[in-house]
Amino acid sequence: MSRRQVSSTRRFVDSGNFPFSGALHSKSRSSPILSIALVVVGAILLIGYAYSGSGKFRGEAVSRIEGDYTCSLEVQRAIPFLKKAYGDRMHKVLHVGPDTCSVVSKLLKEEDTEAWGVEPYDIEDVEESCKSLVGKGIVRVADIKYPLPYRPKSFSLVIVSDALDYLSSKYLNKTLPELARVASDGLIIFAGTPGHQKAKVAELSKFGRPAKMRSFSWWIRFFDQSSLKENETAVKKFEQATSKSSYLPACQVFHLNPYH
Repeated sequence: MSRRQVSSTRRFVDSGNFPFSGALHSKSRSSPILSIALVVVGAILLIGYAYSGSGKFRGEAVSRIEGDYTCSLEVQRAIPFLKKAYGDRMHKVLHVGPDTCSVVSKLLKEEDTEAWGVEPYDIEDVEESCKSLVGKGIVRVADIKYPLPYRPKSFSLVIVSDALDYLSSKYLNKTLPELARVASDGLIIFAGTPGHQKAKVAELSKFGRPAKMRSFSWWIRFFDQSSLKENETAVKKFEQATSKSSYLPACQVFHLNPYH
């Protein structure tokens, strides 16, 4: 509509009909106001998007989730807070999930902490440090849809990230109890947030299926059906530790008691 008005005005001016030239100048003066208004509206929309979902400004977490963010990376960020929540119980840790070499390497740098890893998918084009961990038997490549090659309560803590998001409910019913079986003090699960993480097309051949981001309430029901109870003490200590910093989990974090 505005384009037709401008064109019409130009025709009148070009024909020498000067009484309409004032309308042209008025339109020109309104253009800067219109531009400013559009900028303000755009800024409001951007701010609203940043605050959408949780009602809090997620800052870095938002952009990283929508990029190449993974919960295995989130585990590495959370290690200092997990140490505060679990204390001495974080002395013998098993990590299960993609990029487990990076997580295990990070854990091994912690004082009085031994760590092992299970990579659920084939390891390709990895760094020499990862190959070294595999060669030493610290990291294993194993299909977690089948029983883990460990005795009951082999580890004080079992930390799982990303891997469960790629399993159907059929396999989750087998895998989750198996993860709890090899833990003596706690099972910690980092799961993706609905609407944020999605498997890329290139990843489908590796993971076999797109990630299914389940809601918090879905996981709670599933844990209850699997007879896994929340570790309330660990939850409280973890929240206390994170509240004293700017850390904001980009993934859902669940603290569970193992089977006794």
